[in-house]
Amino acid sequence: MIRVRSIWSVSMVSATAALITAMLMVSSAFAHGPTRQKVTQTIEINAPAEKVWAVIGNFQDMSWHPAIAKSEGTGANEKGAKRTLTLQGGGIIQEALLKHDPEKMMMKYEITDVDVKVLPVKNYSAMLSVKGDGDKSKVTWRGAFYRGFLNNDPPPELNEAAAKKAITGVFTSGLEALKKKLEGGQ
Repeated sequence: MIRVRSIWSVSMVSATAALITAMLMVSSAFAHGPTRQKVTQTIEINAPAEKVWAVIGNFQDMSWHPAIAKSEGTGANEKGAKRTLTLQGGGIIQEALLKHDPEKMMMKYEITDVDVKVLPVKNYSAMLSVKGDGDKSKVTWRGAFYRGFLNNDPPPELNEAAAKKAITGVFTSGLEALKKKLEGGQ
C-alpha cells in the first residue's frame, strides 16, 4: 500500500510540474515586449576603398549624410570619442565611438542620447565598414536596436516597424548620398 501511494504521489508531482510548465509557456507566449531589431544596408560605389574611407572614416565628420546639418565632437577617432549630430530638422543625436580600425576600414558606434521623436529607437549600436575590390568598394552599414517604446503595447510611431523604417531610411539615404558624392554626381 505504501508503494502504491508513493507512485501515485510521484505521478501527481509530475503532473503538477507539467501543468505549471505549460502555464508558464502559455503566459510567455502572450508577453510581447520588444525584440532586438537589425538592419543591414550595403551599396557598391565606383571608387577605391581608400577614397571612400577618407570620406566616412572620420567619426567627427558626418557631413556626407544629407540628414546631418552639423557634426561636432571630441576625442577624434579614439575609443570613447563623442559626437553630436544636429539634424536638418533640428533634432539632436549624441553618439559615442566604440571601435575605430582604419586598417580594416571599420568603425562601431552607439547612440548615447536621442529623443524618440527624432529617431524612434533605444539601445542603438551600429557598424560602418568599407571593403575594396580594385576601383570599386562595398560599403556596409549594420545597426541593431530596440523600438522606441520598451514597454508592451507601443504606439504605432514607436513600434518595431517604425524603428526599422526609420533606420532603413537613415542608412539608405546616407549610402545613396555617399555614392553620389564619390561617383561625381554632387
